[in-house]
Amino acid sequence: MNRLASTLAWDVRLQLRNGFYYAAAFTALIIILVFSQLPLAEMKWVLPALLFSNLMVGTFYFVAGLVLLEKAERTLDAQIVTPLRPGEYLASKTLSLTGLALAENLLIVWLAYGADFRFLPAMGGMALISVFYTLLGFAIVIRYDSINEYLLPSFIYMLLIQLPMIDYFELWQNWIFYLHPMQAPLLLLKAAFLPIPRWEAVYGILYSALWTGLLMKWSRGAFRRFVITREGGLR
Repeated sequence: MNRLASTLAWDVRLQLRNGFYYAAAFTALIIILVFSQLPLAEMKWVLPALLFSNLMVGTFYFVAGLVLLEKAERTLDAQIVTPLRPGEYLASKTLSLTGLALAENLLIVWLAYGADFRFLPAMGGMALISVFYTLLGFAIVIRYDSINEYLLPSFIYMLLIQLPMIDYFELWQNWIFYLHPMQAPLLLLKAAFLPIPRWEAVYGILYSALWTGLLMKWSRGAFRRFVITREGGLR
């Protein structure tokens, strides 16, 4: 627990030192200024989709920036000779970036929309989306050593992640979207502003829990494969 707390404090300082908090605040300000002009009736539909996309920047791309920075400074390689476990490293990244993403996007909701929303579905949906994005972002970026190598694959993954938007905006509705891992937390986020059937809420919770476990397992495996094993160490 002490290792996790120390790593979490270090990650927060690293993010602050490299301007992540300032970038999040600037993004939030721009979004608030633009979207606060929309009528509330339209905001109920637009906000879940907006938050779904904005959360990606503060988690999926921020974790990529952190990992690439640690690779460049060779602090990531040093992890294999410390007592810090892969799960603790990933937990620290996930908790710190999820906390930042929740603060940023709750501020957007309150200032652009107001307090007339369901708090628990909003928090649950945003937290799950942030966890998904962070773990997925780590599992992808850990394979690359530079931003140039990472950009094209990340763009492809970004398009795949955004596929539930097709169903959300009713461009094409099909049951197959319910197999997509991001459909479940998106529905929970939608429930914060609009009513959804009870079965969708249950599906959102259970399917999100399933994919959280799978993504954690995948990201731990990626850490072992691309950091520990590559360096010739085992844990």
